[in-house]
Amino acid sequence: MQFFFPDREQIKADYAEAARYLGYRKVSPPQSDVQNLIVSCCDEMHSVLMPKSVFEILPLTVDAFNRISFADLSFESVDLSRNLEGCSQVAIFATTLGPQVDALIRRYERIDTVKAAILQSVGAMFAEVLVEQVNDEIKKIAAASGKKCKPRYSPGYGDVPLQFQKEFFRLLPCTKIGLTLMDTLIMSPEKSVTAFVGIFD
Repeated sequence: MQFFFPDREQIKADYAEAARYLGYRKVSPPQSDVQNLIVSCCDEMHSVLMPKSVFEILPLTVDAFNRISFADLSFESVDLSRNLEGCSQVAIFATTLGPQVDALIRRYERIDTVKAAILQSVGAMFAEVLVEQVNDEIKKIAAASGKKCKPRYSPGYGDVPLQFQKEFFRLLPCTKIGLTLMDTLIMSPEKSVTAFVGIFD
């Protein structure tokens, strides 16, 4: 079990990615007024980030019948089996930007819906930046053993139901990073991610 608490200064804003989450494309970038709002929203959210993550690397088996086994779990998934094909280990992780991000978005939902919408996209961007840093930590550990990593895969995609979030919260001490799972299977804080990362020789 490993915790990863990067300093917020390590979480760099990606303005183009924030614009992409808003629906803009490289061929049609936002106009200067929207771009200025994106930058100011990034600055405001960055000041309240509290990035925290926890992950564990576990032995893994995937059989010819798409049955995946690790820890005390054994379940079938065609999509995840394809993602984990050839892997001997799997990392499971949970990560969050912290409760102040949600509070900031909620505050602007009451007073400025346009800015709230931009902050939602900015939060998604920062969550992605944090997830990539967690991925990099897992890759470093894998590389030290001469291994590599597959692309991450989260519950709720393909045939892996969102219900699987419960297993992440059972296997990882998510409460120690301030993360809880509501009855709706939505995580709180909302700008949080869980995922599998396959590790192979």
